[in-house]
Parts: sequence; structure tokens; C-alpha cells
Amino acid sequence: MIVTRLAANPLRSLDGVLVELPPGTTSIIGPNGAGKTNLLEALYFALTGRSFRTSDRRELIPHGESLGRSEVTVDAGGSMIHRLLASVTRLEGRRHLLDGAPAEPAEIARHRPRVTVFSPDRLILVKGPPGERRAHLDGLIAARWPARGELRRVFGQALAQRNALLGRVAAGFVSADELDPWDHALATTAAPLIAAREEACGELTEPFAEAAEDLGLPGRAEIAYAPRSPGGLDEILAGLRERRDADLRLGRTSWGPHLDDVKLTMDGRALRRYGSQGQQRVALLALMSAERRTLLGAVGTAPLMLLDDVMSELDPPRRDGLVAHLAEGGQTLITAADAAAVPRAAREFVIDLPINAAREVAA
Repeated sequence: MIVTRLAANPLRSLDGVLVELPPGTTSIIGPNGAGKTNLLEALYFALTGRSFRTSDRRELIPHGESLGRSEVTVDAGGSMIHRLLASVTRLEGRRHLLDGAPAEPAEIARHRPRVTVFSPDRLILVKGPPGERRAHLDGLIAARWPARGELRRVFGQALAQRNALLGRVAAGFVSADELDPWDHALATTAAPLIAAREEACGELTEPFAEAAEDLGLPGRAEIAYAPRSPGGLDEILAGLRERRDADLRLGRTSWGPHLDDVKLTMDGRALRRYGSQGQQRVALLALMSAERRTLLGAVGTAPLMLLDDVMSELDPPRRDGLVAHLAEGGQTLITAADAAAVPRAAREFVIDLPINAAREVAA
């Protein structure tokens, strides 16, 4: 899937901007404050209905305006063309439309490319809490094995129902025996989720190490799934029963894949705790590169990559290596303040910023 057009009207500093996007790599060049990151954010917002910079979508609304809005056209191959529109208002919140009609997030995700972002704001994926890495890994699982795309949601439903029943048991409304079927339901949905996460991390192991070395991370880089509980159905059930009294006191489930982590290490030391800011940024880029290689090899499609100021982290040989890797397939947008920092191979298609309002730009 290729995004062929982006319209931002308005969103943050962008107003009346219409950009035609080609396949392959596009470089967005402009001084600081010109709106380069805003352009990437507008694209991400139209595709996902979220921002990669803030949890409050109202921040996308320009000062003095009543809404923020962006729209993309996606070429899904053949004659399949889809339009995705995301908007947010201060009073009504967000709307996300597929071909002019509201749709569930899972339905929209089937009609857009997977999108992955490199930016300072996304460093939370490396140095933030485990929940960020779990969610990211589960998104990769859905792209790698679409039939497993519902594992996270189904497990989340079972977890919420068990937690609600724990509260009712603790309050004396129902017997603790009522938890037995929900223990089984939770274990039944947890086991395949754990197995999928372990398999996904296994596929990323070598590509992550290779990408980290290519990008200049010193030391051996490793990625590993770190489950709190064994992945077998019987083991999960036994753990739930063993911890039932503690769960009743806590009012929540203390055993299962909702507490697991994905560990990123360099020479056995956690990058989250011991990596420098620069090492964490390179690790994030290596993770994105590993996922891209895995998806290209397994399903033949690569995620849309949005790389914000990535070249400043790399020396010239590694910039060339990154661009050569990107040329293997898929679509990428790279931002830079200085065109000289972007290898010539990535400057075949260039968007120069700032873009004047209501001006159409063809890359």
C-alpha cells in the first residue's frame, strides 16, 4: 500500500497544504520551524487517528481555529483506492473516516499501510514502560500474521471481565468459585498471545542485531521477550489459582501477558536504563529496520516509515547504508534541516519547506 496524497487543512502550522507522494523515499527539507515534523504528524494522524507526539489530539488544532484535519489517499493496489480522513475539534473530539464513513479501528487498519515513526518523541518505545513495547510488538504481530491480529483485543476483554469479577467477589456479591470459568477464559486467550510474542521476537533477533551493528551501536544488541508467566495453558491456570487470594486483595489480575516486557539490551545491559540518549535513538532505528526487513521477507510488504531528523544521528557511511536499505522496498519520508545531510540517493524526490498555504507540491 502506498500513500499517494496528503492534505492538511489545517493542522498545527499547516494550512491548505496538498502534497503528492511517490513510492520509494521522499526527503522533506527545510529549516527548523518550517513544519517538517508537522507534515509527518499530519500523515500519521490521517492514517491512524492518533498523534505520535501527544496523547491530546486537541493540540493538533491551530491557534484560533476550531478543528484540525488531515486526509490521505491510499493506493492499495490494482484499482483499490481509499481515502482516510481524521479530524479533531475542541468540543466533539475525534472523527476517523474510511471512504467518507465512520469505521472501526480494526477495519481502517486493514485498508492502510502499517506506519512506524522515528522521532525523539518515540524514544519512549526504548526507555519507557513495558506497556509501550507490548503494544508495539502486538501491532507487529497483526501485520506479520493478520489472523492473529485480534489476540491482544480478545485477551484484553477477558482480562477486563476477570478484573471486574474480582471486585464483585471481594465485595461479597458472588462466590470466589465464579472465577473458575474466567480463569480458564483468561488462560485460553493468554497462551496464544504469549506464543505469538515469543515468535515475533524470535524473528526479530538477528535482523535487530545486524541493523544495530550497521547503524553503529557499540556492542552486541539483543531483543528478547520477557514473560512474567510460562506460556502453557496449564501453567497459566495454575498461576492464576495460586495468586487468587492476592488478586482479590489487589482487585486486579497479577499474572499474565499484560505484565510482560520486551527487553532491548546492549552487551547484556538494558538500553532502557544504561543506554545513552544517542544509543537509545540508534536502537529505536535498528528496531524499526529489523521490523521492516522481517515484514519484507515474510509478507512482501514494508511499513510506511516516517523518519524525523534521523540523519543527525548517523555518520555519512551509515547514512548511505540506511538509504540503501530503504531502497529495498516500501515507502519512506525523511526530514532534514540541511539537504547536505541527506545522501543523494534519497534526494530524487524532495519537498522543500516551508510550503505556502493552499500551494500544491508534487514531489
